[in-house]
Parts: sequence; C-alpha cells; structure tokens
Amino acid sequence: MDRMRTKAGTAVFLVLILSYLGNAMEVPLDPKVLEGLPQPPTITHQSPKDYIIDPRENIVILCDAKGKPHPSFSWTRNGTHFDIDQDPWVKMRARSGTLVVDISEGKAETYEGVYQCTAMNDHGTAVSNNIVVRQSRSPLWSKERNLPVVVQEGVHLILECRPPAGLPPPIIFWMDNNFQRLPMDSRVSQGLNGDLYFSNVLEKDTRNDYICYARFPHTQTIQQKQPIALKVLKLDAINETVAALYNETDWFSDGSADERKPSFLVPSGHRSSKMVLRGDVLELECIAEGLPTPEVSWSKVSGEFPEGRTSLPNFKKTLRIVNVSEEDTGEYRCTGRNTLGSVHHSIHVTVRAAPYWITVPRNLVLAPMEKGNLICRASGEPKPTITWAINGIPIELSPKDNSRKVEGDTIIFEDVQSGSSAVYQCNASNEYGYLLANAFVNVLSESPRILTPSNKVYQVIRDSHAFLDCSSFGSPIPKVEWFKDKKSGILQGDPYLLHKNGTLEIQVAQAVNSGKYTCLAQNPLGISENHVYLEVKEPTRILKQPDYKVVRRNRNVVFECKVKHDSSLIPTMTWLKDNGELPDDERFVVDSDSLTITEVTDEDAGMYTCIMNTTLDMDSASATLVVVEATPTPAVVNDRPGPPTDLELTDMKPKSVQLTWIPGDEHNSPIIKFLIQYADSRRHPDHWHNLTEVPGSKTTAHLKLSPYVHYMFRVLAQNAVGLSEPSQPSRVYKTEPAAPDQNPSDVEGSGTEHDNLQISWKPLSGLQANGPGLRYKVMWRQKEMDKDWTSVTVADVSKFTVSGTPTFTPYEVRVQAVNNIGIGPEPVAVIGYSGEDLPIQPPDNVRVIVLNSTLAEVNWEPVPLKTVRGHLKGYRVYYWRERSLHKHNPHPVEQQVLTFSLNHSGGILPGLQPYSVYKVNVRVLNGRGEGPASSDQQFETPEGVPGRPSFLKTTNLNLDSLALDWGPPREHNGHLTGYTLKYQTVNISNLLGPMEELHLAANETSVKLHNLKYSTRYKFYLNARTVRGAGPVITEEAVTTMDEVSVFQPSIDVARGGHSQPLPYPHITWTTPQHPSFEAHPTTAAFGNTSFSVGEDGVLISWDYLGTAKNVYVEYIENENSEDEWYRVYVNGSESYVLNRLKDGLSYRVRVVAMGNGRLHQSEELLVMVPAMMARQVDIATQGWFIGLMCAIALLILILLIICFIQRNKGGKYPVKEKEDAHTDPEFQPMKEDDCTFGEYSDSEDRKPLKGSRSPSNGTVRRDNSDDSLVDYGGDGGDGQFNEDGSFIGQYSGKSSTRDIAGGHESSEAPSPVNCSAMNSFV
Repeated sequence: MDRMRTKAGTAVFLVLILSYLGNAMEVPLDPKVLEGLPQPPTITHQSPKDYIIDPRENIVILCDAKGKPHPSFSWTRNGTHFDIDQDPWVKMRARSGTLVVDISEGKAETYEGVYQCTAMNDHGTAVSNNIVVRQSRSPLWSKERNLPVVVQEGVHLILECRPPAGLPPPIIFWMDNNFQRLPMDSRVSQGLNGDLYFSNVLEKDTRNDYICYARFPHTQTIQQKQPIALKVLKLDAINETVAALYNETDWFSDGSADERKPSFLVPSGHRSSKMVLRGDVLELECIAEGLPTPEVSWSKVSGEFPEGRTSLPNFKKTLRIVNVSEEDTGEYRCTGRNTLGSVHHSIHVTVRAAPYWITVPRNLVLAPMEKGNLICRASGEPKPTITWAINGIPIELSPKDNSRKVEGDTIIFEDVQSGSSAVYQCNASNEYGYLLANAFVNVLSESPRILTPSNKVYQVIRDSHAFLDCSSFGSPIPKVEWFKDKKSGILQGDPYLLHKNGTLEIQVAQAVNSGKYTCLAQNPLGISENHVYLEVKEPTRILKQPDYKVVRRNRNVVFECKVKHDSSLIPTMTWLKDNGELPDDERFVVDSDSLTITEVTDEDAGMYTCIMNTTLDMDSASATLVVVEATPTPAVVNDRPGPPTDLELTDMKPKSVQLTWIPGDEHNSPIIKFLIQYADSRRHPDHWHNLTEVPGSKTTAHLKLSPYVHYMFRVLAQNAVGLSEPSQPSRVYKTEPAAPDQNPSDVEGSGTEHDNLQISWKPLSGLQANGPGLRYKVMWRQKEMDKDWTSVTVADVSKFTVSGTPTFTPYEVRVQAVNNIGIGPEPVAVIGYSGEDLPIQPPDNVRVIVLNSTLAEVNWEPVPLKTVRGHLKGYRVYYWRERSLHKHNPHPVEQQVLTFSLNHSGGILPGLQPYSVYKVNVRVLNGRGEGPASSDQQFETPEGVPGRPSFLKTTNLNLDSLALDWGPPREHNGHLTGYTLKYQTVNISNLLGPMEELHLAANETSVKLHNLKYSTRYKFYLNARTVRGAGPVITEEAVTTMDEVSVFQPSIDVARGGHSQPLPYPHITWTTPQHPSFEAHPTTAAFGNTSFSVGEDGVLISWDYLGTAKNVYVEYIENENSEDEWYRVYVNGSESYVLNRLKDGLSYRVRVVAMGNGRLHQSEELLVMVPAMMARQVDIATQGWFIGLMCAIALLILILLIICFIQRNKGGKYPVKEKEDAHTDPEFQPMKEDDCTFGEYSDSEDRKPLKGSRSPSNGTVRRDNSDDSLVDYGGDGGDGQFNEDGSFIGQYSGKSSTRDIAGGHESSEAPSPVNCSAMNSFV
C-alpha cells in the first residue's frame, strides 16, 4: 500500500502594510486612518501618453488625484498654460481634473497637442505624464486605374496594395467581390506590408476581383482599393493574346515558366538588419518564389528561439517573437527550399529598450527629525538619464533645503522639519521614451493607531506556526510589545519571535499557547492597545488506512478510511482515483468512512486515495485495487444469505443507540442490504416493525429511538435471491419515558348541530406517546370575544363536542398532548365554526329580464351574511313553466333548479319554451340547507320559431302531379303565420335541380303540385313560420309515376339476361339533434332559436341574437373529428349565413359564438347532414357549354365541306384537265342514282350543274373540262386523298399510273368509291 500524508499548516495571515526603508514609513491604505491625515496629492488616473481620439466623439482627457485636502487642477498645452475658462467647448469635471471637449461645433484636430495635468493642495503638487493627443485618421484611397495584369503561368507575381497612411496604421486583408477572403497557402500569401505575393501563378489564379481592403481599427472604417484583374496564360496561348493586349496591359515576366530554384521576393539581398524595442513584438519576414513552390524555414545562428514566445504564422513565412527581451538579440536566418535548390537570407536583430523601472520611488511618511530615502532606479538601452523635480519644478531651480541631498537616482533626507512635505517627480528618459513617477514626502506627528481588527480569532493546528498580527501606524513609528492573558510579562524569546512590523510568531504552537493576547503600540505621542485570540486545534489523522485489494471481476470491494479530527472542525471526505475524480458511476458509493465499488470491472483497477480536509489541515492515504479474472469453479448454487449473528448494542443514549452485527454466509450472492426491525417487548413483543435499511457493505447502524419503548432489534440480510432468516433478537434496550414531543395533527372545529362545536383530531400512536398516561388537553375560545381559554382533558378519544354555542360563530381551538411525564409543545390554534342553521332571509328584489324566446336573465340582491347562519354555498333558482300562451301546446309543471356558487347576484335561465308563462324564485344555500324562497316572479317568453311539422308524406302520385300532407308542429312557439314549401328534382347521380318555393297559409295541411316532370324523383322541404321566423325543416322524397305509353318498357328474359327495373328511392327524413343541456353561468346569454336548412347554394344557418357583443362568428367542425380545431367565419351584422364549403356526404357540428365585454356567449350546437351531392341538377341539352360545343362542331364540318367543293371546282390550278383529255378512259360510265355509277360530263356551259346542286333526274352527274379526275390522281380509284389545301395527293404521291399526254377534249373517268348516301350528304 502506498501511503501519502500531507499536513498543511496555517498560512501567514499578515499582509505587511508598512514597509520600512531606513526609518521611513509608508502611508497606510486604511481609509479610517487616511480620513484624518493631511496628505499631498497623488495622481490616480490619467490618459495614456499616446492618446489617439475618435474625431466623431467628444474628447475626454483623464486626470484624477487624491489628497487631503482635495487637490485643485490645472493644465498646460504644448508647454503653456491652457486657460479652460476661455474655451466654451472645454469643461472640467467636478472634483476632478478630467477635461471634456465638445466637438459637436468644431473640429477635433483643433485640439491636437501635448497636454499635462497638475494636481496641487497645501502639501505639494503632482503632475501627470505628457499626454500627446492626436486625431485618428482613415484617409481615402488615392484615385488610380488598375490595368489588367496578364502573366505567363508559373512566373512569380506581386500585387501591390499601397494603402493610405492612417493613424493608427490600418489592418490589411484581401477579399473578392463577394466579401470572401481570398484563399492563402504556401504559394499565395500576404506580406507584412499588405502586398499579395505569388511564389508562382497558376491558371486557376485568373480572376477579376483581387481587392485590397484597409480597416482602420480606431474608427472601425474600411477602405477599398480598386479591383485588380489577373489573367494567367499558358505558353501556347500567348501568341494569340499578346497582339490584342499589347497597347492596354502591363506585360509581366516574359521569361520562361520552367521549374526554377527559389529566390526571395522579400527581403532583398543576402543580409539585412532589424531593430526592435524591448517588450514589443519582433516580426521577421521571408517570402520566396520558385517552381515548385519553396518551403521556408527559420533558425537562430547564435542560439535557440525563446520557448513560449515564438510562433511561425503565414505558412512559416513570418517569424514572430512576442515580449522581446535583450536575449533575443542575434543573427536569424531564413531558408527557402524546393527540389531544385535553396536560398538563404540573414537578419541581424538589435534590441533597444525604452526606460523601464527597477525601483519606483515610494511615498514616505516621516516624523520630524527622522531620516529617509527616495530611490528612483530605471534601466534601458541606452541607459536612461535620471532627473528630479519638486512640486513640478526642477530640483535645481527649487529653494535649497539642507535636510535633503540628491545623489543620482537617490534623494537622502535627514532631520526633516515640520512643514517640509512635498511631491517629488522622478523622470527617467532616453531616445526611445521616458518614465515619470510622483512620490510625496509627508512629515507628520501622529500618535499610534492599531489597524488590526480587535478580538480577532486565529486558529492553527498543533505543532504548526502561528502568526498574530499587530499592524499599527504612527509618526514616529510606534514600538510594539505583546502580552498574554493578564499581562504577566512581555512575550519575547523562545517560542516567541517578534517581527519588525509588529507580528508575533509562535514557531511551534501547542495547546498551552491557546488564549488571549494583547499588543501595545506606543511612541512619544501616545499608546494604543488591541486584543486577539489564539486557538490551537488537534491535527486531522487517518487511523485506519485503505488496504491493498485484489478482487475478482464482478465482485464488490470496500475501502475503509477512518479518521480522527478536532471535534470543533467540520471534516470533508474526498476520494480520488489515480489522482483524479471518481468516475460518474452509481456503482461507486461514498460513505462517511468508506468507499464501496459494486460489480468491479477491469477499468476500476488503479490507485484510490482518501483525503480528509478541514478548514485548517488535511490528511490522505492511498491503496491500490487489482482486478483479476474470476477463477473457474464448478457451477455454484445461489441461495439466500445466512442470518446475521452477534448483535451488539453500543453508544447507548436516551434517544439513540449503535447496533453492530456479523453478516452470515452470502451463499454465492453478494449481500445487497440489511433490514433492521424492532419490537416493543412491553406492548407487542411478537409484532416486528421495519426501522431502517443499510447497504450490504456496512455492519453498523446508528438508530434513532423513541422514549418509553422496550426495544428489541433483529437484522435480516438480502441478496439477489431474497431475504435471509432473521437474526436472533438483541437484548432489550429500554428508553426512558419523556414528555410528548408532538401534538395531534389534523385538528378541526365544526358543528354537527346549530348549537354545538365538535373538535376532532388525529390521535398519536403508541410510539408518539413517549410515556404512560397519554391524554389530550382540548382548548377553545370564541374568536375576538374571549380572552381566556376553556379546556378539558380527555383520553382514548379523537373528538370532543362543546354544547350551547351560538350558531355559526368562529372559535379558536387547540389540542395538546399530555402524559404523566409532562405536556407536549405549545399547540397551534386553528379556526373552527360552531354549527350552521338554515338561512332566515330570502333574497330581495328578484327581477327577470327576458333576453329572447328561450333565454332569460334573473337577478337578485345578495342577502346579508349574518342572515346566512353558515357557510354561504350559493343561491338556488327554481323556475318552472306555468302554462303556454297557445292553446295547442302542452304545459308540464316540472320544476328546474340551477345552483349559482358563492356570492353571485344573477345568472341565466336556459332552455325556456317560447311563448310561455314562467315563474321563478330564489333561495339562499348554506352547509345546512336552503333558506326560505323569495316571492314568485312571473314572466313571459316571446314568440319563437315553431318546431318541425309533425309529419310530411306524399300521396296521389301521378304522371305529373302529387299531393303532400303534413301535420302542424307539436310546438307552435307562437302564432303560426304560414308554411314554406320548397322542392327540387334529384337525378340518378344525386345532383339537385333548381329550387321551387311555395308559401302556404297557416291553416293548410295539404297541397297538390301539378306540372311535374314524369318519372322524376323530387325532394320536398317544409317548415312552419311565426313572426319570429321559420322553424326547422322536415324533408320527404317521392318519384312521379312512369309514363307507360311514351316510354318503352323492356321485358325481362331470364335465359338471355335482361334489365330489371331500378329499386324505388328510399324516403329520407332529416332531423336535427336534441338541444344539448345547458349549464348555468353567471353571465348574460344572447342567442335564441338557432336553425338550419339545406339549399342549392349550401347550408343556411339562422339565429336570433339580442346581445351587444360586436364579434359574432359561425363555427363548424366535422362530427367525426371532434378533436380538431373549429373553423370560424366572421358574420357581424347578420343573423344568417350560408356555409358553402361543407363537404358532400359528411355531417357537421355548427354553432354561433359572440364575444365581447369579457364574456363569451354560445348558441346551441346543430348537427348538419350534408347530402352526397348538393350541386344543381343539370340538363345537358340546355347548358350553354353543350350548345356551344355542338355549334362549333357543326361549323367545323361546314367549313370542311366548303373547302372540299372549292378545291374540286378549281380547274386552272393544276394541269389536270389536259391529262384527262389526253387519256380518255373508254370504260367510263355515267353515274346513276340506282347503281351508283357516273354518267358522261357535258361540255356545254349551260349544262354545267351549279355547285352544290343535286344531279338531274336522269341520274347522271356531268362536269366541265376543268374538273379534276379522281381516278387520275387516286391510283386505282380507292386511295384518293386530300392535301391540306384540298388538292389531290395522288398526283404527287406516285400512286397514279404513268400516261402519255395527248391533245383533245376527251376525258376518262373511273368509277367513284363514293356511295350514294355519301354523295347525298355532301350535296
């Protein structure tokens, strides 16, 4: 086992506030001390030496200082006094020297210059650095015309940027027109001067948008150079291009593009030099060209590159060293190398240094006649010059003072006098810069003050160092002495060590060193005293270290780490694995003194360290875990573990005990946990209760106990198989009785009768009694009336009834547990009420507002709460229909009841019958029941829309007529004013025809319809009307009788098959669903009767709306998709709307909603059934599109006929006549009507038939000499085809036989393939 122990002593608590230089003392920074001390000025904030300003913002030049009294400020500009009062744009901040220049009316460049701030008070003058104020500049690029650059592939190239000079200098980068940075690599890179270098160009470098950008960081502006166009040509393309570009381009590199050795583009030559200032950044650059692309490397001839400060950016073409020091001086070499050779360049670097501090002069506080030194040491290259000034005046020009002497970088003070306080300025300068420091010498006479807080407690570990602080201030410097406890003697010598700053060190602290310590600080002007305390603690030690473990895979392992520590310190245990955190795995269980790893894996092997930390020290120990392969063994049988043994009770206390045991055999399955049970041998010795569980890795448990119990304990072990048998019981441990430590819970007070108060509670259990004689002290008093509590003590009950109480009065009740040992804690009072009684007063001023035919609003005045005589549950409204205002309607007297919760004063009465007389009364409701009813209020509902007609049927079906009979509505809801009958045809495709409408008198119950279409299905819609509108529709369908004379009725031959008559259409009646039930809401409803009807344009929704809300909507949703969102249509200003977007064949839920004044009103829901097709029945023969189509077809046929005849009658268009005359066909015969043959043509003009006329009565058709022959161009007379212009294709198609041309007027004609009927149709 590896063992590591670390002991951390107490750190040094003292920060040395006073530092001594000779006899000099620095002014402490404690604000309480500074408040009463005079002090020369000290500059606290100032602007940088080189201050670049933004010309767009006001100029702020910082200068703040502190001192006692507070200093005043003045400025110089360019070496002369700057009179701020004379410049209206310059202001100085209050209690500060900071200048604010308003440049809104001027130019910032007007205020450029060198500024210096002076802060002065009665004790001296401090000055700031010289602040050089310059305006930042971001000038525009000079106008230029960049000519295209054409180069041969493979040569090197430099694209110059030449940005405008700015203040500070700009940052350069190259991008394209899309503001994307150009890709850089070892071949193409940007130099420190901003130029773009190509070691060799490739054809892919050709582009028109090489753009150099300059970003000026101070003003955050970007300037852009004109784009540069680059074209890279291959060698074989140059001859073709050079002539065209000769007068317009620059010709770069007319040399060969062959491979070549490297050479440097930057720097030039073989050697160069570089000077850099200490602390700056050194950047050396070498960019090589060549083909292939050279690689650049760096080396330092005289040593190695400084580690941690060196980098090689820009593809190793730049050597960068940050925070340069003198050791970076030397020779640096860069090498460019490719496959053809290499090139070298040496750069000699010289490091110079602006002045930097070695010793900064520090403020001095001296007492009169004391000595002291001001030291100002600086270094640089070249060595800086040191000059001194007093209060801003060169020391050689100041009045002579014999108490000071200047020796180079040191001023020596001896025997200083009161009143000689001053501020000294040290200036260290060389050619590269300067340093300026202010340090005052303050001559004071002050009695001692101890700065360490009084009664401070120091805690250290035994055998470590102890440091007791006594920081003090005074002039002259006080002398510090220490005493312990009662100041028996000055503490000096072993083991004490007194430091010059007043700190007392105890080198090896022991317990005997604990106690109270007193420090005294005194000088000739007085004495000061302070007390501190030292506590020496015992060290933290690990008593039982974790052991080296070798564990088989998948088994459990436990590392123990038992620790002893000082009881007053709080320890923290931490476990590490291989000096890192434990894996985040639930298999690792950290306990107060152990680490358990379950189901060990190979990855768990390693070193485990336990670390015990306190606020003062720590101790640690380590052990190694080795995981090995499980040894192959015969198959084992897992079983429940054996029972634990040897139960032992230790650390016995009144309410706790420590139980330990020895685990039984695991039986090849690790123990997961132990279950600890107890039994009370005094009450139920055989009744065991579960007390607690502990992990299987532990064999001890700290048990919390209750008083007055005779405890017996037993332990059961559990593994993956199950629980073991219980162990043998432990010996009995009797806890002493005690007073109850808790009171009964769930205390309540309520009445069962109107004149009593029943107080109930949940009793304590036996374990909660804590002792014998458990009783309950029940206390009560009337709230805000009684000062004293009335009490009674009861036992073995959980309630107590107080009789004779006033009705429903608040009481404070308490129940306290008591036993023979004492009483329980002070109980908390709860509020209960005595019994309720029925209310005694009905609501007043009950009034009803009729909203519409089905809704009314009832209102009342709430009763006084004292008359409720109980908890107000609400109001019950009873209303019933007294009778109907129409003699035909029934009038049931069933009462309806609505309950309005809490203290409402009104609500809505839904579901009223129109045109009826109602009565209503209101009663108060409390926990006991209802109070008396108010007087009945009678109201009448107005007329509403009637109900659906009771029936509708068709009779007397004839060829073109039928009769309809119906019954009046069962619910008239008013005086009927008539009926509306609508009907329309329905074709076989369920398409609906145009709607016809009839208005019928109220006393009619039948009608006969004439002039209907025969054999047609009709759909009828009937509803009744009152003055309030139309009621819901009842529908019926019927088919007119078939016309047996005009229509052929085919017979049915079963053997051959046939057509059967279609089945008759079913009669369909649509009904709306029952109205949904209403819940009473304390808001005013505004919707009356709501109905719908299905028409040719959609579903018409109608409603009555009497409300004042401005936002009214119709909402609908598919009945099958009730979980979807409702569709909403805005319908303000209307009481009907046609839904025309409903899908055919579906059912919908429809409702009307009104919103306004923070209320929501909703009508009853309608269930709307949409027919399978709601389109208008279409007679195709009467449709415009069909008529237009037929006309277009007829017109097209007519045009084709005209074109054909025109082409046939054009004899002069083609040389057909001559061919016919030359080749007369002797077989030609005139056509006769009866045999469809052609006759001879007539040659006389007067015998020509007119175009389009019929043939003569002799049955022959004749033609003139100009007619074309069908046979000559049709081949065999059967393939004649028309061309696009009406001429014959046969003449040119090669199908006609070749003939000799001869003169004459004879013609030959072949039989025509056209039949008679065809010819007749043509003519």
